[in-house]
Amino acid sequence: MNSISKIVDEAVAAFSTLPGIGKKSALRMVLHLAQQDKKKLEDLYSAVKNISDRLIRCKQCHAYSDSEICAICSDPVRNKQTICVIESIRDLFAIEELKQFRGVYHVLGGLISPIDGMGPENLTIHSLFKRIEMQPITELILAIRPTIEGDTTSYYITRHLNNPSIKISMLARGVSFGSELEYADELTLSRSLLNRTPYIISE
Repeated sequence: MNSISKIVDEAVAAFSTLPGIGKKSALRMVLHLAQQDKKKLEDLYSAVKNISDRLIRCKQCHAYSDSEICAICSDPVRNKQTICVIESIRDLFAIEELKQFRGVYHVLGGLISPIDGMGPENLTIHSLFKRIEMQPITELILAIRPTIEGDTTSYYITRHLNNPSIKISMLARGVSFGSELEYADELTLSRSLLNRTPYIISE
């Protein structure tokens, strides 16, 4: 396509970096925005700028937050003794959509994968261990996808957890919930969470 505006070209290139957005979709978005009034564009700009300038990570669970401690970790109603360990923040949103889990979370930021150069030191696993040392945790729910990387991560966590009194459970695998929690339907994910089973270390 011949260039008619450098501004449009730059905007299309920027939108094309978003997941699942090709150049044609990006162009449609840019042309749509170009037809909006200035107030809507300023609101969009402000929202994106806030992501860059003000969005941070919670010091406890490593989810996105507006302050040092996120709304979930600071909620006095949540059960701080139950931690749901998840791979990414997207999983947190998937579980929160159910409105059933009343514990707190710990976002690992990925899974152990030597092939991809991801070791325990690249994740927030040691931060999880420190958190367990500082707080009276009774249950650890490993809501991690059942892949080689996921199993490796779960095994590492349980092997290095120096607290035998903590109950370790995992999502019910009798219910197939796909490779990632965010793609599971609400009923399936809800059953997997409610019917979680004890985690057993295989020698």
